[in-house]
Amino acid sequence: MFAKEGPGGEKTEDATTKKLEDVREEGNVAKSVEVSTTATLLALFVCLKFAVGFIGNRLIATFKDFYSMITRYAVDGIDVKAFNFLMLKAIMNIAITIAPFLLLGFVVAFLSNALQFKFKVTSKPLMPKFNKLNPVNGVKRMFSLNTLVELLKSIVKVVMISYLAYGVFVEHVKEIYLIFDMSVMQSVSLMYDIVMELSLKICLLFCAISAADFLYQKWKFKTDNKMTKQEVKDEYKNQEGDPKVKGQQRQRMQQASQRRMMAAIPEADVVITNPTHFAVALSYKAGQGQAPIVVAKGADFLAGRIKEVARENQVEIVENKPLARMLYYNVELGAEIPPELYQAVAEVLAYVYQLHNKVS
Repeated sequence: MFAKEGPGGEKTEDATTKKLEDVREEGNVAKSVEVSTTATLLALFVCLKFAVGFIGNRLIATFKDFYSMITRYAVDGIDVKAFNFLMLKAIMNIAITIAPFLLLGFVVAFLSNALQFKFKVTSKPLMPKFNKLNPVNGVKRMFSLNTLVELLKSIVKVVMISYLAYGVFVEHVKEIYLIFDMSVMQSVSLMYDIVMELSLKICLLFCAISAADFLYQKWKFKTDNKMTKQEVKDEYKNQEGDPKVKGQQRQRMQQASQRRMMAAIPEADVVITNPTHFAVALSYKAGQGQAPIVVAKGADFLAGRIKEVARENQVEIVENKPLARMLYYNVELGAEIPPELYQAVAEVLAYVYQLHNKVS
């Protein structure tokens, strides 16, 4: 149902890190609104549970305050200034009463959203998108699977809340019929108990719905951002470069390195061989370094080329299988030999110098 066709075939590949970063930059994340709603509802429920005394005292104090003014204004009358004062005082009392709840709701809603994904500031979601004005796209959104899921969630919530409210009402119907025979505090206490019981059941219902919706949103986000094999290849090319081009570049670099290496062989003092698989050319200039330097090395075909150039330039070739292997595998091109090979290489160089002296 979600397997969309794209350039390169069916979207079967998981989104790459770059694709997820681009999507995140656009403001698209795996976010469940139900989680935020449930967290806010739970926070307000807990706050109401423990702050009912504060709310009751505020309401009683406000009632007494306004009730005490009835006699005075009934005798003296009320003017615009007095009326404005009463309204301002009423607004202040209401604001002080509900401000903690509003602040708590804002903080919980912000945190419940931020904890679902990494926080990142981006202005792209604020940019106008003219494709949203397209009526065709609007019709598609109206009849999309996401719209259907949201409709089903709304229906489930309405049905379940109605069922819970009906169950609580039936459970307390006899007490509700006696509410007019109760004192004010008794009736308020009864309504508080009923509201808290219903709120708790609704919170538990929303917890189940939000958990299911969170998993669904994660799955949907992952599915919606799948890529085709061709898209993955194109993205790799854009990031890393065309593999063919990079291969050609590596080949050219290797060829240039080999040319420089071959050009350095005539200046070498000796070429140590395996004799068939490895060849390593060493150069030692007294006073210019502490140890001999590997100026060329190669295996198989390249080893043969090194020996061929060495013969053409009358560079001595010495067969020493273990030393050739150690030099080839342990010393980089252009690097000095390690101290543990000083003795073996010194013996070879001494042999070469002795041959040169005999010839001369």
